[in-house]
Amino acid sequence: MRRITVILGLCALLLPMAAWADAIELTNVGGSVTFSSSGISSTMSELKSFKEGAYSIVAPKSGSLGTVSFSTGAFISGGIWTGGTLSATGSTFDVAGSGRWARILTGQSTNPVTLFTGSFVGPISWTVISHVKDNYIFTLSGRIFGLLYTGRDVSGFTTQTIYAFTNQEPYDHKGSLHAGSTSLPIPEPGTLGLLGTGLIAVAGAMRRKLFGS
Repeated sequence: MRRITVILGLCALLLPMAAWADAIELTNVGGSVTFSSSGISSTMSELKSFKEGAYSIVAPKSGSLGTVSFSTGAFISGGIWTGGTLSATGSTFDVAGSGRWARILTGQSTNPVTLFTGSFVGPISWTVISHVKDNYIFTLSGRIFGLLYTGRDVSGFTTQTIYAFTNQEPYDHKGSLHAGSTSLPIPEPGTLGLLGTGLIAVAGAMRRKLFGS
């Protein structure tokens, strides 16, 4: 009985690891950012790296793998220069791949290829990292949820580092995106199925031991 309990405990510990064994990791750099009380948006930030399990590709120094674009809802609290919280209502988060690599990866013939399309989930954090006179550095971070190119719904997390300047924003409401990183954990149903089969087998063995049948 004690041995069976230990096995069940080990299976329970392994279950989360198996369920989220891999993740898609993205990085992006550059792109303009627009600020207003209605929200923050960025378009055409360059996708610089894409990693999914053993597959990994990095753009050449002067090249790009695609684009990352996003938009948020309005400020719930705080403001542009103080930091605060933004609404996820009406938000977007999209990743597109361009070039032969993206077509081979997805099996699609279009260019660019939609790799992920979704939105933010829950409040979005807008944090002041540092500022010297007119120069500010912020991070925008939050959970995202959407459709992967495989047709599967996934959720993840993104952090975007953004530069803004108080003497520029009143004229064009713009700043620049320095760098961003996004992680999209991928569940593995096959592994979960194997674990489920194992748990059923252990449960059957325990039942036979307890009831002698």
